[in-house]
Amino acid sequence: MAFLTARYSPELVTASLLIASLASYVTLDLAKRVRSVDATAARTWWLGGSVAMGTGIWSMHFVGMFAYTLPIELGYRGLQTLLSWLAAVLVSAVALGLASRGRLSLGRLAAGALSMGLGICAMHYIGMAALDLSPGIVWNWHWVGISALIAVGASAVALLIFFWLRQVSSRRSGLYQGLAAVVMGLAISGMHYSGMAAAQFPEGTVCLSADELRGDELGGLVMAATLLMLGLTLFTSTLDARAQSKAVRLSTSLQDANKQLQSANAELRRRAFLDPLTDLPNRLLFEDRLQHALNRSGREEQRAGPPNRMDRVAVLCIDLDGFKPVNDSFGHAAGDEVLRQVAQRLAATARERDTVARIGGDEFVLLMEDVPSMADCAALALRLLAALAEPIVVQGQPLQISGSVGIAVFPDHGEAHKLMVQADAAMYSAKRAGGNTYAVFESHMDANAQEQLSLQLALRQAIAGDASEQLALYYQPKFDAARGQIRGAEALLRWRHPERGMVAPDVFIPIAERFGLINELGNWVIDESCRQLQAWESQGLHMRLSINLSVHQLRQPDLVQRIGRALQSHGIAPDRLLCEITESVAMEDIKTTQRAFEGLGRLGVFLSIDDFGTGYSSLSYLRQLPARQLKIDRSFIQDLELSLDARAVVDGVIKLAHALGLNVVAEGVETEAQRDILVGLSCNELQGYLFAKPMPADDLSDWARGQGPVGGAEFSPSIYEGRI
Repeated sequence: MAFLTARYSPELVTASLLIASLASYVTLDLAKRVRSVDATAARTWWLGGSVAMGTGIWSMHFVGMFAYTLPIELGYRGLQTLLSWLAAVLVSAVALGLASRGRLSLGRLAAGALSMGLGICAMHYIGMAALDLSPGIVWNWHWVGISALIAVGASAVALLIFFWLRQVSSRRSGLYQGLAAVVMGLAISGMHYSGMAAAQFPEGTVCLSADELRGDELGGLVMAATLLMLGLTLFTSTLDARAQSKAVRLSTSLQDANKQLQSANAELRRRAFLDPLTDLPNRLLFEDRLQHALNRSGREEQRAGPPNRMDRVAVLCIDLDGFKPVNDSFGHAAGDEVLRQVAQRLAATARERDTVARIGGDEFVLLMEDVPSMADCAALALRLLAALAEPIVVQGQPLQISGSVGIAVFPDHGEAHKLMVQADAAMYSAKRAGGNTYAVFESHMDANAQEQLSLQLALRQAIAGDASEQLALYYQPKFDAARGQIRGAEALLRWRHPERGMVAPDVFIPIAERFGLINELGNWVIDESCRQLQAWESQGLHMRLSINLSVHQLRQPDLVQRIGRALQSHGIAPDRLLCEITESVAMEDIKTTQRAFEGLGRLGVFLSIDDFGTGYSSLSYLRQLPARQLKIDRSFIQDLELSLDARAVVDGVIKLAHALGLNVVAEGVETEAQRDILVGLSCNELQGYLFAKPMPADDLSDWARGQGPVGGAEFSPSIYEGRI
């Protein structure tokens, strides 16, 4: 039998090989997507990938058929063409399904290769059947068998490559994926062209489907659609890969950020409960441990037990003797080093289960639990005194200090809530005895202790209730030295006890500091000052108000946020508030002060150094603080008329402040002569009894309306709009 002579188009053969390789590359990429994502996304990739991969294989088959030209016009039946495409998609679904498995066993490889090979053969020969020829195709079964073997072998190779690429490092996966795609493309093409070799067309053959899907019409459409689908699939897969990579990096970044957050939280907790200078527990942590110890001791006392049980709790208050001269003579840096060494000695001398804390300045406390007897407390106090008596070397020079220790024991000395007050009273008794000794609490000390305890309880109740019923702010005006007009005011805290009347600030402020109430008081002052500023603003009084911040407030990690919230809550511009910090407080912990000043400065709050000149001034530290104002201590102002030294100091401070771009306020001005001298020295603002005593807010408002005292300074609202 004579057969028609066929020819191959080199261009289309090349195109079919490229399509096969591209389809293989996309398939390998999809195999990774199916494997690496979650179950829901994997199913989506599996369905979409099966369509894209099947279309690529099917397209390669038809482009290969278009490359095979006969001297007759060919066309394809639509149904068989669609069925061949479905066969290719099913083969791809099997391949991608196997690629998503955990491992490739020998049985799974054999079954998968056989099913995929038969599916590819089905796709090919259904596609050939789309040619409706008369007479029909004469098959060379030898080549049919070879094509089937190649299909099964190509499927096995594809599965092996799928699993092999999992083990390739991500850095080289792109190169190996490209090489593997070429290998798979050649294998698929080999199956197709061996299958085509099995087909023979007798002479006189007529294509009955020539009028349906024409080869020349279908070829370009198939190639364009296939390349578009494969390109979009590869593009989507690449975007997904990048998204996953970014997700991994983001997850890693979030983990790193979480670790940093945990570290920051740990640091915040450390700052909240540890003294920043000595790393000893602070008052907050000490009081918590004391309360736990007292609760446990109280429970033990209620139980029946042997008479020698150790359920006592003791507090030892330790205050350094002669520490202030060290600060004044050698500076705050030396004072800080002394405190650090003292902390180390106290911690080393105390028992392992004791708690040593620094509660402020040069005052330390020690908590003893499970105390066998009073003698043990006395023995520990003697060891502490001996440790403190050893010389401390600072800046190459030995310094001699000592300590005073007060001891109070629960339940020997009475109620648990009096323990700290009683230890403090005993410590002051030791100081009055000359220092470098200890004293055990006795009943005759209870008068002062009871006084302090009563005041702190009353103060605590005043803060906890409606604070404005007992607490109030009084306002002392500040005056422009050149014009004699009000420039601003300072808020001063006052406490009207319901039974005792007005309690002096120098009485209740130390109690607030000693018993841990100073931060609550400070927070109330911040909020009340902002509320009053808002009230004045509504009356047309544009006042700049200054408040004092304690060292305890500076150590609050949320001080800046707290002030910011108060300003925002009352609708006050930040530059209407001025925060004053005494020089000694500022220099006590320069890092904490600088951090707080910088935060408040960013907020827009004005800052001032109060009582300047009374401590060990450090110009290098002063230059680091973003202050806008210096306030000269009243002790220099009082001596201005009689002391040339005081006048020289004030003159030097004013010139120094102006050189640094700071304004100067002199407080405690009481005589006209003092005022005249300060005006002559170019002091910017004056404050003192010569002008006005601290007064309630309503009185200051009356003054603003021209109803001030006879001879009082004039008030001009416009002056507040300027820079202080």
